[in-house]
Amino acid sequence: MKLQILGAGCAKCALLEQHAREAVTELGIDATIEKITDFGIIAQMGVIATPALAIDGVVKSTGRVLTADQIKVFISGGRFIPKHS
Repeated sequence: MKLQILGAGCAKCALLEQHAREAVTELGIDATIEKITDFGIIAQMGVIATPALAIDGVVKSTGRVLTADQIKVFISGGRFIPKHS
């Protein structure tokens, strides 16, 4: 499994990467985490808001920092539905 963190490398991107690493560790799975900062590639993936998370090349979230628990849902094949305030 490959998790991709898409963004310019800002603080939010770094936090999303940290949460992705936590999720992988907590699930005990074998996964690689790749940072993509090339905006050409990011645009080709259809992302217009960063940070974004892709799993195995499929964009799962854009424009927000997911928690480790939210990322675990995506890794497990589920769909995260955000709570509205």
